[in-house]
Amino acid sequence: MIRILLLPVLALAGAAFAVVTVAAGSQPAPVAKPVADPSRPPFETYIAGSGILEAMDRNVAIGAPLSRLVLEVDVKVGDEVDAGAPLFKLDDRDTRAELAVRQAAVGAARAKLERLKSAPRAEELPPAEARVVAAEAVLADLRNQVTLWESVSDKRAVTVEDLQRRKFAVQAQEARLAEAKAALNLLKAGSWKSDIDVAQADLAAAEAQAAQTAAEIARLVVRAPSRGMVLQVNVRAGEFAPAGALQTPLMLFGALDRINLRVDVDENDAWRFRKDAAAVAFVRGNRELKTELKFERVEPFVIPKRSLTGDSTERVDTRVMQVVYSFDRNKLPVYVGQQMDVFIEVKNGAKP
Repeated sequence: MIRILLLPVLALAGAAFAVVTVAAGSQPAPVAKPVADPSRPPFETYIAGSGILEAMDRNVAIGAPLSRLVLEVDVKVGDEVDAGAPLFKLDDRDTRAELAVRQAAVGAARAKLERLKSAPRAEELPPAEARVVAAEAVLADLRNQVTLWESVSDKRAVTVEDLQRRKFAVQAQEARLAEAKAALNLLKAGSWKSDIDVAQADLAAAEAQAAQTAAEIARLVVRAPSRGMVLQVNVRAGEFAPAGALQTPLMLFGALDRINLRVDVDENDAWRFRKDAAAVAFVRGNRELKTELKFERVEPFVIPKRSLTGDSTERVDTRVMQVVYSFDRNKLPVYVGQQMDVFIEVKNGAKP
């Protein structure tokens, strides 16, 4: 009898357990409380949007002018530097060696020019003058001999050939004297102007090449483009820094005297936007932290939305108009790259 009743009792117990389990599972889960209360719009009618904080003159991606090894990094994240301050230095050893060669070429070209300008040397004049005096003395002696031969009364004592030979010797010596005087005058005249011009051009070319190499060395020290803060450092000493635009910049830099807030306004609300409308931004996670915004500009080219808020109702295929506002950096404890909730007042009945 007990065995006959046991099977129906177990079946009823299993059915009751199944009913209780299904009933408990079908109850709605309790709604989780938000970590922080959402921001409340301060206007009756408004345009809502999300904004991303950026530097006043936009975030500057610092790159390398040439692909080289990094010798040293002079800054760290959070450093505030002035315009022209060194950020990091690339390997310049080969360029410095080339500069030494070109500076030596400048020295040689300058010495050559100075030598031409200082001509003649004082030591070169006495030998040249002595050669002129010697030539004059020899010429005088030869002329005297011709005179003596011509004064002989007995013409039989002097042959015509000897007399002509001595006259030719006088002419040859006159030519040598003229050559010595010309050489002396050339020496006294100094360097030819065209030679000096060529030497000056050679010096200018050598100096230009040295300046070019010095400029290359200066380029290898990457400096801050303006006064601002180092936001990211993605390069270390000893690493290879490729030139050109990179997906992850070597450094991220920006001026933070004031912070810009780039707000995405949905294209469906773009017609309601007015430049002179009041705008307020709230810090996410604490709706008590807010600030009024100053309008800077509208970027009129509507682009696909890139910055998503994570809202379940958010469309990912929408396009947005970007509006740039700014506020004083010291008003809120916020950081570049942070998202904020923005509400822009709508006036004059511009309602959807």
